[in-house]
Amino acid sequence: MTNPQVPAPRVGPRPLAMHLALATMGCAASNVALPLLKSGSEHWNATLKDQAAVLAAAVEKESPELFGAAVDREARRRLERFLTGVERYRHHSYRRTLEEPDPVWTDGNARLLRHGDQGPAILLVASLVNRSYILDLGPRRSFARWLSAKGFRCYLLDWGAPGARERGYSLDDYIAGPLEGALDAVLNDAGGKASVLGYCMGGLLALALSQRRGADVSNLVFLATPWDFHAADIEQARELGTAMRYFEPQLSVLNELPTDLLQYLFCVLDPFLGIRKFSAFADIDEDSMAAMQFVALEDWLNDGVPLSAPVARACAFEWYEENRPARGQWCVEGKAIQPERWDGPAYVVIPAADRIVPPASAEALARALPDATVQRPRAGHIGMITGRGAAKSIWTPMVDWLATKV
Repeated sequence: MTNPQVPAPRVGPRPLAMHLALATMGCAASNVALPLLKSGSEHWNATLKDQAAVLAAAVEKESPELFGAAVDREARRRLERFLTGVERYRHHSYRRTLEEPDPVWTDGNARLLRHGDQGPAILLVASLVNRSYILDLGPRRSFARWLSAKGFRCYLLDWGAPGARERGYSLDDYIAGPLEGALDAVLNDAGGKASVLGYCMGGLLALALSQRRGADVSNLVFLATPWDFHAADIEQARELGTAMRYFEPQLSVLNELPTDLLQYLFCVLDPFLGIRKFSAFADIDEDSMAAMQFVALEDWLNDGVPLSAPVARACAFEWYEENRPARGQWCVEGKAIQPERWDGPAYVVIPAADRIVPPASAEALARALPDATVQRPRAGHIGMITGRGAAKSIWTPMVDWLATKV
């Protein structure tokens, strides 16, 4: 019988099989490549040729058997370190217990969570791909609660996981349904106009909302929002469309793209990121604040939600493969969504170290907006929300700007 006081091990990091396979192959590859080093037939990256020459000379000087044994020990050590990090994460005692406010509005599985009951209203729109609580991660890492403490009446739109109805939702359905409904609820609750802030994919949804309901929106804030999906790597963007075609059987049968397949697509962007992260986690004191913050963020990453099949197809084919937003061809209910049509103030945050939304993609949005204030912090896609210095270096300048626009 399971002890109810001992939490069950986590299922992540997802997709676990892929992370384990990559780590194992990385370990085996060292031994596989060793004969090539000995024969001199290996193909080195140009930046490593000098180091390779030193290594080859060392192999010739030392005993090949001893060198091979050393390579095997190091490969095994690295694999064990990664597995130790994974195991410590899966059994870590941290669990998110942050109490959420009661929703002020619901629509199907979507909820509107209000933080604060005074001050100018701001609607936070997260991506449909991940859970919205990245904006309310923990007591010391809550963007929504920080905004509330700064005098804003903050409304966080929690999309929830697609239910029976939402599995058939297109982007049009989400924008014309829950998103506009959430804005109506904000206006009814707070009165006046509202600021709208979109994070990542949520920024595209916020832009569409502003063109449909411009009279109700005072200003827009975009955090790491893509626009030109071909600006950085056109081949990689198009490959996402190719990959989605392989998932068509799942989309057709389930009417959604399962979470693990979504995680696979993210993993492809940097296949060995998980190995680096969990290898480093193996060296962290499990009782430290750094360890708890790592686990909190990884729990959010692994607590993903499926995408409805129509949304998954639209993102892969219309955005990544065809680049319709940047070409002025992305339409919601037949009307093109174009940044040039938003004549109000906009604040655009473009993290310089973003590997999920390349800065060049977000820069295209900033250039297209008629009245954009741009901030380019030295941060990553998630670090701009959860990083230790984010409040001072990123959030505070944004709030200073908002204070002049509401």
